[in-house]
Amino acid sequence: MEMKQGIFYGVGVGPGDPELLTVKALRIMGECPVLACPQTKSGEMLALDIVRQAMDVSDKTILPLHFTMSRDAAVQRAAHEKAADEVCRYLAQGQDVAMPNLGDVSIYSTYCYLMELVRERGFQTQMVAGVPSFCAIAARLGVSLTEMKSPLHIAPGSSDLEEVLHWPGNKILMKSGSQMPEVLKAIAEHASLEKSAMIQNCGLPDERVFENLAEKQPEDSTGYFATVIVKE
Repeated sequence: MEMKQGIFYGVGVGPGDPELLTVKALRIMGECPVLACPQTKSGEMLALDIVRQAMDVSDKTILPLHFTMSRDAAVQRAAHEKAADEVCRYLAQGQDVAMPNLGDVSIYSTYCYLMELVRERGFQTQMVAGVPSFCAIAARLGVSLTEMKSPLHIAPGSSDLEEVLHWPGNKILMKSGSQMPEVLKAIAEHASLEKSAMIQNCGLPDERVFENLAEKQPEDSTGYFATVIVKE
């Protein structure tokens, strides 16, 4: 009899507050014997840290996944291939694997790169939606992201902001931390700092809130998880 293959789940765990984990996310991760977790060079596994606050993972196999911050496409591809190989070893043994991802699993998620590679190797994949960081940030600030007939645009902070900021509607600038000086300069020139807000590490212990970027701006590095809302 052919052994049943495991399923590779991508699970959105929200931006940081463990109370934003969905019932389905907790159920899926509870049923999977293996959690594949992105790990930084310093050994941190932020997505797993969030999960640990909401459920017991002591009986799980923790599979650290190492990715690169290099912008070289070949280097990125090699890291994704290696991670996919590690995940597939467990899938081939019939074990389901869940990969917790910050925010929602469909938005700038490393899981989606691995998902395609795992599918190419003949395994099943499933995505479990999570609360996107910008939705949590809007709720934290108490602001609406959309109005009637008004579009919402989502772009990385490394985009051509002169173009992005002239699009109609409200804008979300994600992963803006390392480009923050340039982002603030572009907003000042092409939009309105007074109508812009930013939260760094939303829902995490070191959360920082800037409700009006015309009145207060970060004086130092904002880190990777900094998201800006620019209102029209």
